[in-house]
Amino acid sequence: MDSYFLGRQPIVDRNQNLVAYELLFRQEVTEDAARITNDLSASAIVIANAYGRFGIQNVVGQQRGFINADLDLIRSDIISLLPSKHVVLEVRAPELITTEFLQQCQELKQRGYQFALDSVVAIDTRIEQLLPIVSIVKVDVLSLSAESLEKLVAALKRWPVLLLALKVENREQEIHCKQLGFQMFQGYHFAKPEVMAIKRADPGKLPLLRLLELVTDTEDSDEIEQEFKRQPALSYNLLRMVNSVTGDLPRKINSIRHAIQLMGREQLQKWIQLLLYTSDPSEEATSHSLIPIALERGKLMELIATVERPHDKNHQERAFIVGILSLLDELLGIEMQQIVNKLGISDDMHHALMTRNGRLGVALKLIEANEHNETFALDSILNELGFLSPAELTELKMQASDWAIQTSPTVN
Repeated sequence: MDSYFLGRQPIVDRNQNLVAYELLFRQEVTEDAARITNDLSASAIVIANAYGRFGIQNVVGQQRGFINADLDLIRSDIISLLPSKHVVLEVRAPELITTEFLQQCQELKQRGYQFALDSVVAIDTRIEQLLPIVSIVKVDVLSLSAESLEKLVAALKRWPVLLLALKVENREQEIHCKQLGFQMFQGYHFAKPEVMAIKRADPGKLPLLRLLELVTDTEDSDEIEQEFKRQPALSYNLLRMVNSVTGDLPRKINSIRHAIQLMGREQLQKWIQLLLYTSDPSEEATSHSLIPIALERGKLMELIATVERPHDKNHQERAFIVGILSLLDELLGIEMQQIVNKLGISDDMHHALMTRNGRLGVALKLIEANEHNETFALDSILNELGFLSPAELTELKMQASDWAIQTSPTVN
């Protein structure tokens, strides 16, 4: 596959205001329903895509995302990557409900996670065991007669749960469900699932394994940071993941090191394990001609920033990120505005990438002019910067090129 895919279907209230999305596993844009052979794998891919590859704010905005959670996902560490305020864990009643399963659900509920019970058509002993845990019951209205639906709703109203009408296909069903007191609605009558797509830029399993080994076995954050610097798409994924799970930060993310610190070693380890689990085993690292160029831009931006402010490590790190992000719109096939909007990066980085303004923006403009052999523009920008000669720029570019060749994942 050349792209990652993610489905989402709106969930609305009684006034048809958007209140949430159900996030769905998809393998192609035109797919109405996915062919799922492994529930845990499908849910893991949904989580990896929503939080890392697309960015949860781009997927659900300020709403919650309903994510299917089977027994294996409930037992796994993956859920701990998800902020409880973002998600509703959607469960179906398993054939056998164990004490362990109920205890794990209760623990997640105490940590702030909400549960929805999916595709309910009747109340039996299994459903009764789960009703004290869940906040929302999704009733499959398409599978029930009007009389059966009325009896089921009457029984469910004995519990403090919100009722969601699932598979609402027409206006008549909507009116009937409203009369019965349903608070939320989902179905083709309101909207079909939308499939989102983004170009693949997989780091491959070997770099992920190397990174997992570093995170697990070394105390040296410099080595971890350097490994991320070798992988522009993975660095972008990290920034997206950190911004997704930490929400609105009081401080902007200003470096890869800062993003690693915000995420923490334990969460970083779980995230890398998730990427390993969801990576395509049939594909090695994405080979793309832009990756070495992005690496060279990042390093050259860092070297220029070092000449300008030799004692300002923060400025140098921000410059590196601007360099590697500057080609991601072409690498990932999405607008630069979308890339920077939800990353939580500092304002000077945002302006540099969008308008080429500010000191970082002017440095990026210089590099682009140099790449395109625009002599007049190059001289003008060098004069504007005021601290770099053409010969010094040539020397820095050679250093950056050497570094990119040595570290590029496409040549190792």
